[in-house]
Amino acid sequence: MIVRSFQLSDYMPTKQLLELSLSEECCEKTWDAFARQLSLDGELVVVAQLELDSEVRTVGVAIGTVDQNNGYYYRLAVHPEFRNQGIGKALVGKLEQKFQQRKVRNIMVAADEHTEMMLPFFEQLGYGTQHVLRSLKQLRIVAG
Repeated sequence: MIVRSFQLSDYMPTKQLLELSLSEECCEKTWDAFARQLSLDGELVVVAQLELDSEVRTVGVAIGTVDQNNGYYYRLAVHPEFRNQGIGKALVGKLEQKFQQRKVRNIMVAADEHTEMMLPFFEQLGYGTQHVLRSLKQLRIVAG
């Protein structure tokens, strides 16, 4: 598995992955945030790829952002056929490295109605309730 920062050639595979993995409403919200984050700091968008039958496939994406010196996991999506294989954990780990390189004060999970079901996953990775930002206000996607 390769986990790396997003590249322009990842656009269509990532779009297809988001459409497959997220609800229509969540996908719309995510796509807007994704575009803003790419324009400001594309290093905080990471993709996971697997080589399958001599073809490299994008099987996961994580979108992070930095806001007021805090790093946030904004969205995590893994292809349904490849869940529970460590891809989400690898994506979170890569973003965590990037947040640490930026010396953010805290690393948080941005929770909304679309990510609530992911909180147990983040708990398994050591992120407790003190690491969860629940807000009705939309998280600003800003450059770190």
